[in-house]
Amino acid sequence: MVTGPIATTRSPFPVPYGWFTMAYSEQLKIGDVVPLEYFDRHLVLWRDNDGEAHVNDAFCPHLGAHLGHGGVVENCEIVCPFHGWRFDAEGHNTNIPYADRVNKREVATPYPTVERNGAIAAWYHPHDEPPSFELPEVEEFENTEEWTEPIRRSFTIEAPWQELAENGVDAAHFRYVHNTEMVPELERYDTDGYRSTMRSAQKFPTPRGVVDGRIDSDSWGPGFSITRFSGIIDTVLMGCNTPISANKCELQFSFVTRRMGDANFESTVGTAFADEVSRQVVEDKPIWENKAHLVRPALAPGDGPFMKFRKWASQFYVEPMQSEAMVFPPSGSFPAEDERELTASKKFGTPDPAFKQ
Repeated sequence: MVTGPIATTRSPFPVPYGWFTMAYSEQLKIGDVVPLEYFDRHLVLWRDNDGEAHVNDAFCPHLGAHLGHGGVVENCEIVCPFHGWRFDAEGHNTNIPYADRVNKREVATPYPTVERNGAIAAWYHPHDEPPSFELPEVEEFENTEEWTEPIRRSFTIEAPWQELAENGVDAAHFRYVHNTEMVPELERYDTDGYRSTMRSAQKFPTPRGVVDGRIDSDSWGPGFSITRFSGIIDTVLMGCNTPISANKCELQFSFVTRRMGDANFESTVGTAFADEVSRQVVEDKPIWENKAHLVRPALAPGDGPFMKFRKWASQFYVEPMQSEAMVFPPSGSFPAEDERELTASKKFGTPDPAFKQ
């Protein structure tokens, strides 16, 4: 029986700070204006005529019109659809068409924005503090001669980002949720400031026998990770987890594979890999959405370094966390939609001791 004070909220976690993906580069053309909702805020994403991407608070400080709904780009400024006020990338008012001076006091708050690895990322901090670390440039996503064009997948999850990220140190669940015959063997899990590093050995069953491989993952804060798979065909997964709110997030995956000189083979293998990882997310989704967060989980020998991960994750919360409750139940019921979303334990029963590891 789970004991301890039960919270009335879904989790103790506020929205974390860090770099978070807003869109992929190909989704935003010059002159585009896109409304977004992330971080429990309304935002506007736009690309100026010089090709630079920008993110600002969505509401015009004049009378609150949403710049993402009807706003237009003129040169390197965004124009409010309500009264024609203009704002530059820093959110400063540059023109009021019916007045002889601008409003220098109010701004459409800007978010530091970078574009790399084929994605547009914005820095979020609840107190609007500047970035304390940078996103890396990942060679595999910049070098299209040696690596394929990315395959994209996206999922909306009714759970805090941390519940999803905790899967990374939980090798045992692969057996019981995904019916994975051979689970990763965690060699080491290290944290250093905003970085975390995980190194794992993985045996891949193939028609020609078992192949030794690796799954090596690196994270830069809560919103960006790179996982490299090797052994069959080199594949790199860029995982981007963007909070929509404190208890809801958007999980975005981009996969690239090493070019082998056969475009059809590369496409087939890359798509199959992306589909398999996506299948696992679909199986994880009802677990994430319906699980309670336990402050003191009853961990067993052989479980992964959950508490080490949680200590690392805690640094990205600035706003107060609830501390009195021990159990944070889900805010609703989120059943699996069809047979594909049943876990391996549900479909096949608990694996017996002979299950390969």
